[in-house]
Amino acid sequence: MTTTLLLQLSDPHIREPGRLAYGRINTAPYLAEAVASVNRLPQAPHAAVITGDLTDFGRAAEYEHLRALLAPLNMPVYLLPGNHDSREQMRASFPQHHYLGSEGFIQYSVPVGGLQLIALDTVVPGASEGSLCAERLQWLETELARHTSRPVVIAMHHPPFRTLIGHMDDIGLREGADALEAIVARHPQVERVICGHLHRAIQVRFGGTIAATVPSPAHQVRLDLAPDAASAWMLEPPGFAVHALPAGGRLVSHTVASGQHAGPFPFHDGGQLID
Repeated sequence: MTTTLLLQLSDPHIREPGRLAYGRINTAPYLAEAVASVNRLPQAPHAAVITGDLTDFGRAAEYEHLRALLAPLNMPVYLLPGNHDSREQMRASFPQHHYLGSEGFIQYSVPVGGLQLIALDTVVPGASEGSLCAERLQWLETELARHTSRPVVIAMHHPPFRTLIGHMDDIGLREGADALEAIVARHPQVERVICGHLHRAIQVRFGGTIAATVPSPAHQVRLDLAPDAASAWMLEPPGFAVHALPAGGRLVSHTVASGQHAGPFPFHDGGQLID
């Protein structure tokens, strides 16, 4: 089997056409540029997962705009809700995405090439913080028991670890992180726990593997580790992640900057190092 490539986008925060997120930023062109960047990759991903905050307010018109922006992606696209989303409206706006189910939590387990993608729903309706209750965690335990011989990537919105960005940790995963880590530690086939919510690339050891967040295709949360730092965002370079699983190997995660950049240029000319 060839190397499996899983694209991860997160936190596009799409508004209705012409509307600005936070009254300041038109997020749609940024997502369009990220999609164009994905389509320029030398190797096309086998599938994409978007780890939450698909829209800013969970409105029908926002999801309609999102659907149009994602249309150029020539691959299966799997959606996850974040704290800015509406489960009900997601299902109504993407009726062809049968994995979303018809009610309750949006959790699913799907094969992507040589790996199994298992999506966890961390949303608490009406709240910014997230939770993993006993029901959601038991579902995960059952799914992991079904896929002991396949590498697994667990996807979720709220990261199950402290990032040291205080205002984001205040609205992080407030319930279930320790229990999740214990489950992951019991299942060595889990190659990665991939998350959104933070609008930054952050990695930490977690349950014997790595848990990580990715940049937003639009705005990033300001890096300020002071405990009382103000809640703020910045227009740092946007991006996404490509998780690559070679046959029989370990998952390798790459953070990719959106946009068009000069290059590529050769290091050598005719076998000789260029001076």
